[in-house]
Order: sequence, then C-alpha cells, then structure tokens
Amino acid sequence: MPLAMNREVFITCAVTGSGGTQDKSPHVPRSPEQIADSAIAAAKAGAAVVHCHVRDPETGAPSRDVSMFREVTDRIRASDTDVVLNLTAGMGGDMTFGDTENPLPLNEANTDMIGASERVAHVAACLPEICTLDCGTMNFAENDYVMTNTPGMLQAMGKMMTDLGVKPEIEAFDTGHLWYAKQLVKDGILESPALVQLCMGVPWGAPDDLNTFMAMVNNIPEDWTFSAFGLGRNQMPYVAASVLAGGNVRVGLEDNLMLDKGVLATNEQLVARAKEIIERMGAKVIGPEDVRKKLGLTKRAPA
Repeated sequence: MPLAMNREVFITCAVTGSGGTQDKSPHVPRSPEQIADSAIAAAKAGAAVVHCHVRDPETGAPSRDVSMFREVTDRIRASDTDVVLNLTAGMGGDMTFGDTENPLPLNEANTDMIGASERVAHVAACLPEICTLDCGTMNFAENDYVMTNTPGMLQAMGKMMTDLGVKPEIEAFDTGHLWYAKQLVKDGILESPALVQLCMGVPWGAPDDLNTFMAMVNNIPEDWTFSAFGLGRNQMPYVAASVLAGGNVRVGLEDNLMLDKGVLATNEQLVARAKEIIERMGAKVIGPEDVRKKLGLTKRAPA
C-alpha cells in the first residue's frame, strides 16, 4: 500500500511498566510520587498521553494497589501540566506453571490471577481517559509465564471499561489479538472507532520486522486510531516507522532504558528525542486537548 504519513502525531510516554527493569536504571520511577513526577516531566517535554503502572516503592516490583494508582493520578491532576491519563489494566492475568513434567499445581509465587472486577478496580476508582486492554493470551519470555486474557475475560473487562466511559486502548501483541479486537467491536463490547497500540518485538508476540508491522497496520480499520512501539534500540526507529505508516508513537522507560549507546535515558529525554524525529519528518506533535478531540475523550476526576 502507498504510504499515508500521519501529519498530526501524538506521543504516549510509557512511564515505568511492570517488567524487571527497576534495578537496571536509577531513572525507572518506583514510588507514586516518582512516577507522577516523571509523567509530568514527560508531558512537559511533549507527551500528550502518559501510560502508568505502579510499583512497590521499596522493591520496585509491579503492584495492583488501587491507592497507589489513585496517588499517581491525583498528583498528576493536581499539577499545572495537562496530559491524558492512560492506566494499565494488564495486571492480574499472569499464569506460571510448574515444571514441564508437573505443570500443575501452578507456581503460586509467580502467578497473579484475579477476576475481571478486581482487574478494573483501579480504573473505576481513578476514571482515567484511557486504560489498556491486552487483547489476547501469549507466552512471555520474562519469567516464563503466560499472559492470560480469555475471550470471556476480555468481554467482561471491555464492557466494564465501556460502561465507565473510559476508552480502552487495545494492546495488540500479535495478529490474532487485533483480529479478536475487531470481534469485540462487532459484538458491541467496544465502541468504534477504536484505539489500538501495536506492541512490536515483545517475546513471544509479533516480531518487530517491518513486514509484520505493516501486516498489522493493514488490518486496522481505516477509521480507527493506532500507535506503535518497538523495544530497546528499536524504540526510535519505530517512531519514524509508525508515523510513516499513518500512526502515532509510544516511547518511555517501560520499553527502553537507553538514550544512546551507554547512556541511560529519562522519560522526558525519550519524549524529546521522539518529538525531534517527528518534527524533522515534517509532522506536527499535538497536545492533550487535540488528542481528546481526536479520540472523543472527556477529562474527568473521580468523585
């Protein structure tokens, strides 16, 4: 297909993530205050959207603590910096089996499986404009676990998000995830036009080669909005690739710790680098209010 470059691009900053990066860089924020401060700095650097996880402040381990999500969102909302809030809803679906000869019972120490209502509890408490919906099940290289999102779970969580008035950002880690996302829209669980994040190069999902990327892009309905990201050294190349393909971009410490070879990055530095690439390509970086208009979002705060 001919290139249809996006001329008005928004940047999402994935601030901290839930992977085991907390001890690999001093810039990975842990506490709610650090996460909020890093999100605000990213917004000031040009990110229209901040995608937030929370971590145990002492260990850096991923957390589902509703009070920490609430503190992060309250701190961001209380600042003088406007930004679209995007909270993860990916926690609570991790299944780790026993050894290959004795897969059951599950390895309880590394398994985190909860129900749909609990997985969305922090979304209901914080009412961000956007929250993520990991649209399928896949093997993860990290810690040898399975990210588990059954059709029934996705239907339940998707309906809860829609009923809350929070726009799901469909996380598509592989082609089948995008296929099922279209089914959720067809079934009336998710509203159209939908929002998609193409997650490229996450082991063992879609590889980050351009053929696979364009196959996924070409299967997104024309009226939907998409962003994309690559991991590590491919983060900035995917900024250019996504813009060229008609999409928006995601950068941040969730996906990449380095600014240059041997140079650890901060979130705001990654956003500034992405903004420079986008503008040098001749496109405009749009802000949070334009994103709300584009995606039909309403800025709200919980009661």
